[in-house]
Amino acid sequence: MNILIVGNGGREHALAWTLLRSPQVQQVCVAPGNGGTELMEGCENIPVGVTDFAKMKEAVRDRHIDLVVVGPEDPLAAGIADFFQAEGIAVFGPTQAAAQIESSKSWAKQLCNEAGIPTAAAATFSREHLDAALDYIANQTPPIVVKADGLAAGKGVAIASTVAEAQNTVRDFFGGKLGTAGNQVVIEEYLQGQEVSVLAITDGKTIRPLLPAQDHKPIGEGDTGDNTGGMGAYVPTPFFSSPALDTVKTEILEKAIAAMQKRGIDYRGVLYAGLIVSPQGDIKVLEFNCRFGDPETQAILPILETPLDSLMLAVTQQKLDQHPPIRWKSSSAACVVVASGGYPGSYAKGYPITGIAEAEETGALVFHAGTQIKDQQLVTSGGRVLGVTGLGDHLAIALENSYQALSKINFTNCYYRRDIGYQVLETQNSQNP
Repeated sequence: MNILIVGNGGREHALAWTLLRSPQVQQVCVAPGNGGTELMEGCENIPVGVTDFAKMKEAVRDRHIDLVVVGPEDPLAAGIADFFQAEGIAVFGPTQAAAQIESSKSWAKQLCNEAGIPTAAAATFSREHLDAALDYIANQTPPIVVKADGLAAGKGVAIASTVAEAQNTVRDFFGGKLGTAGNQVVIEEYLQGQEVSVLAITDGKTIRPLLPAQDHKPIGEGDTGDNTGGMGAYVPTPFFSSPALDTVKTEILEKAIAAMQKRGIDYRGVLYAGLIVSPQGDIKVLEFNCRFGDPETQAILPILETPLDSLMLAVTQQKLDQHPPIRWKSSSAACVVVASGGYPGSYAKGYPITGIAEAEETGALVFHAGTQIKDQQLVTSGGRVLGVTGLGDHLAIALENSYQALSKINFTNCYYRRDIGYQVLETQNSQNP
């Protein structure tokens, strides 16, 4: 089987690496890919943009592609699944209508309320109603969450510690800071607790949750500073039990799929629920995403034993109920993201990267994100540059292995958080003095 992966990040490198491990997969192409996928045996980069569907179609025909796997949200929101389905080509990823669960925060909030899915109280305002939004904020108790309604590459959420800060954030969003993504905002109550990401594979009828992960979105240690696309993730999450996952499946994921069915939406792909678990154990939805998470994918897939391609084909054929249960390795995985200095703000590109081979010799997996080959040299080309995944019998060992590998890697102004998993490790240390 030949597979095309759409995207150029660490998630897409991890997908390519995982799919190439299957004996059923002969060739993987990535459009446009990155430096890591370019160097990987059995993989070909195709210089096509993620929303250039016409050129992508030519590549699919020329390379006899059997399955298209969509990584990022932008092409899904633009209708890539609809496009390839109309061409009779199997595609793993939801339709444009289904992708609204991520492309519009207000749409997702309405779906939650309609389906009885627990979520934060919120109100939505468009840019022509700035005064109403400011008045609403004035009556809220900080901290206050302000979300851009549209897609903002993981940077459209701000947690304001004061009323004035929340109001200024709304002014910034309405003023074009995030482009059209900020034309409408969702203002939410702040929920206290630990975040967890539950990614599930679904064919629109059957739902198979993957291992719960915990992502670390803020740039700074101790979860401080601006939000990013994600600075690290680990699996499994010790504080999130099997009964809790069962509750998420029945009370959140199944209700979301049923609500979309009522709207005539056939959802096939990954349904990602970003959750908050309160100190009392209550679970609420922070957001939904319509694709594999990044960097959660780089932690989840290395301990997946079931061939990923078989799960994806079962989804496209709507035969997931006939697929055997998902199998996992009995180990932990932790991915730490190495970023360019200045990210998520402005940053320089083109710095040579060294130490990849030495890092991989430690046994860690190095997934490329913002890299490219230039003049036969691997250089930085994005904000999040690499994701280094360590494996181990438990989280502490997985993290130790990841950081050991990270110590081998270097480029100018490289930055990574040194406290991934800190909340769990602190709890475990306090329980085992």
